[in-house]
Amino acid sequence: MVSKKKIQLDRRKIALCMIGSSIMAFGLYNVHSLSGVTEGGILGMTLLLNYWLDLSPAITGFIMNAACYLVGWKLLGWSFILYSTIAGFTFSASYAVFEQFPRLWPGLADMPLTAAIVGALFIGIGAGLCVRAGGAPSGDDALAMSICRVTKSDIRIPYLASDLLVLALSLSYLDLKRIAVSLLTVVLSGQLIGFVQNARMPQAEG
Repeated sequence: MVSKKKIQLDRRKIALCMIGSSIMAFGLYNVHSLSGVTEGGILGMTLLLNYWLDLSPAITGFIMNAACYLVGWKLLGWSFILYSTIAGFTFSASYAVFEQFPRLWPGLADMPLTAAIVGALFIGIGAGLCVRAGGAPSGDDALAMSICRVTKSDIRIPYLASDLLVLALSLSYLDLKRIAVSLLTVVLSGQLIGFVQNARMPQAEG
């Protein structure tokens, strides 16, 4: 049985999850949604399945995300689920707030390369803070954290591997230019997640 002490949440980690999720939501709404690129990971796979098999992303996304969180729970424990819940709720709430305002940089819609780079900065830093705290704002993060736990590898490796696989499959229905910009986004954000996770910061007592 897991003791109460082991699943007690750390306030600093809660703050990191909330800040990171808010940064992600800000970037997705104000930048990433304007870049005109596809995604790696689970989101990219849902788009691929929708195109080839006419399966709704609402269904496939739910199934794949649930499976990733289940694996994360088995490998990382209840604290992972609790921090992930905080991250996910904060992301949704923040995005809903940002939607009430006009996008700050609508001109990025005509600059996909710039939007891809700037958007990756928000996603990489935001997700990195959540992962550092032990939470996963998306199924992609849960899967990467689980693989990292099993293989003892740098978290950037599973991020890159899953994104490259999905983007390679996406070549079956997307043009090379769009894939290239998407590749830049996912590689940069994945590298930033690993950097933020491993950066030296003062540790909370606990």
